[in-house]
Amino acid sequence: MNELLWIFVSALLINNFVLSYFLGLCPFLGVSGRLDTAFRLGLATIFVMLITALCSWFLNTYVLIHAPYLRLISFIVVIASTVQFIEMVIKKLSPALFKALGIFLPLITTNCAILGLAIFATNRGYGLAEGLVFALGAGAGFTLALVLMAGIREEVELSDVPALLRGTAMNLIIAGILSMAFMGFAGLFSSA
Repeated sequence: MNELLWIFVSALLINNFVLSYFLGLCPFLGVSGRLDTAFRLGLATIFVMLITALCSWFLNTYVLIHAPYLRLISFIVVIASTVQFIEMVIKKLSPALFKALGIFLPLITTNCAILGLAIFATNRGYGLAEGLVFALGAGAGFTLALVLMAGIREEVELSDVPALLRGTAMNLIIAGILSMAFMGFAGLFSSA
């Protein structure tokens, strides 16, 4: 149980995909303008990560035992089909959210954080439980980064910021400060 907790906390805080590995920066910088949109995209990403973890475990355990060279293409097919399913569900259930997410919803397919999840879980030799906990922690960390960035960006909009720093410059400054803040979690667990 301690190992599963360590995997979750590590993926959530210490090795956050966005703020430590710099994976998934496109939605991080593009969708994090509003809290509700960022949170919902984070939930969709968590779901895709969980399905990807489940499928990558299944593929590695039962299908690609003698064909490891097909892993990458198999992971991409799983991710693309899962995102397509999510896109159809969101379009049907919440057209407003579908419109708010815009191009960033299909971009989950090319989100390197999700592909990184499948590759990291495979390379680390995670079983089913460890892989799912890793996916949940990574997805929660991704959502946390999106929500933190969105909250700060909403506050900055209400502040008197010099014109030179508005827009992309401010977003990159905020991302850098958040990344440095998350570096402080590196010493959270002394036994790694």
